[in-house]
Amino acid sequence: MIKKSLLILSALLVLWYCQPEKIEIYMIGDSTMANKKPEKKPETGWGQVFNEFFKDNVTVHNHALNGRSSKSFIDEGRWQTVLDSLKPGNWVFIQFGHNDHKAHDSTRYTDPHSTYKDNLKKFVNETQARGATAVLLTPVMRRRFDENGNFYDTHGAYPEAVREVAREMNVTLIDMHKSSQKLIEHFGVEKSKEIFLWVKAGEYSGYPDGREDNTHFSEQGAHIVACLAASEINKLDIPLKNYLIDMLGDCY
Repeated sequence: MIKKSLLILSALLVLWYCQPEKIEIYMIGDSTMANKKPEKKPETGWGQVFNEFFKDNVTVHNHALNGRSSKSFIDEGRWQTVLDSLKPGNWVFIQFGHNDHKAHDSTRYTDPHSTYKDNLKKFVNETQARGATAVLLTPVMRRRFDENGNFYDTHGAYPEAVREVAREMNVTLIDMHKSSQKLIEHFGVEKSKEIFLWVKAGEYSGYPDGREDNTHFSEQGAHIVACLAASEINKLDIPLKNYLIDMLGDCY
């Protein structure tokens, strides 16, 4: 009887040790990353589908929200909510910039050379103090072409500010600004509309008059952008790459 009990105990211990490590990723950012309501279909935030590129033992908590800047995310207590949830071994993905540049709105505006960088440093320092790992991401590109069909950027000094903070603090950087520019330029003026929220009148009930949105992603676009982020992780020498799905290939 004792021998049988020991065998059962040994088997349970083996099963326990063989359980895959549970990984949690927290995402903070703006509408380009945020989860969208069903009635907004086909609009999709890339953070909404990011979990699809990870194995089953990875949980993604997407706290990104429409209209938020690094300042308003802190001031509204949303960062504190994330911070209170963090445990050693967690990951925090940080991507702001689309709303930080809105100088007309004092509740959201940050200066790229001072307050924006200060907020990013706050996210990183407080994440690390909880034993978690911070990852900085440059803002994803908007779809912008001039009258000659040449792509141009609208983010000014904000992407470089993220790169500077990452270098200064020796923090992992995922340069979504650069990879999403390559994506948009690859698709070109017309086909790039498929990546964004361009819908015809009556095509979707949520957009009876149609929509021509060059900031927010379609479902297809969100999957491609999430794939770009996963591909960048795969190139980096960080433990998180070991939890990506094995089938990760070309994004487009």
